[in-house]
Amino acid sequence: MNPKNALGSSSVSLLASRTLKVVGVIVVLAALLDIVILSMPYQFSARPWQINFITQVVDRGVVPLVGLVLVLVGFWIDSTDGDRAIGKTYWQSPRFYTFAFASLMGLIFLLLFPLHLNNVRLEYADGLTQIAKQATDAETQLNTGLATEIDKQRTQITQLIGASNEQINQLEQAGQLTQEQATLVRRFKADPNGVDPFLKQRETDLRTPNETAIRNQKQKAEETLRTESLKSGLRVSVSSLLLAIGYMVMGWMGLRSLREEA
Repeated sequence: MNPKNALGSSSVSLLASRTLKVVGVIVVLAALLDIVILSMPYQFSARPWQINFITQVVDRGVVPLVGLVLVLVGFWIDSTDGDRAIGKTYWQSPRFYTFAFASLMGLIFLLLFPLHLNNVRLEYADGLTQIAKQATDAETQLNTGLATEIDKQRTQITQLIGASNEQINQLEQAGQLTQEQATLVRRFKADPNGVDPFLKQRETDLRTPNETAIRNQKQKAEETLRTESLKSGLRVSVSSLLLAIGYMVMGWMGLRSLREEA
């Protein structure tokens, strides 16, 4: 083999090896720095922050994996060149720390898997409690509003019942009472006991559509919360588990191969 060609090939492989390792390290560090910065301000005890943090970590988890692959390809190029030794002993080899880091990342993603599922479950339970509270508050406001409205109508009817037929006719002619309202007042003057059943029916007519709207809104909110929780739990947790497998396979197989070489 021509010495010049061998020298040139060695130089190219050295350049490729160093480039891949430098780029790989930069990719890993950039991804980790991105996670650290985007997670500010840190609120470790807050469950929403934990969910958001884990989501960001998992969403960017494949980037360090690609960086480690680039570093390992650089080491592989080194191993194909017999003139350069990668490390004299097991502990001195830089590959050991690369595989150890991969194993650590795998462990982290494995721990994030149940942690995220539990956080999503607790957040879902809190969300259901909040939705139920909002529905209860809405029903309370409805009951208060209906009670006020019915009392107001009772007072108005009582006042009109006390008026003379001539006054009722004048109010109707002035447009202050509709024909239907005037007819009701005349009926109540003849039968005062009909006021309570009328007001109860009026309350029912007002309550039913509002209660239906509150119930539908509550059901829709629960379905939305359930869908979002399911999507977040499955997507992030499954991705975290897959990343854990990928990192651990890389790390454990690498460490095993180093022990066999030692």
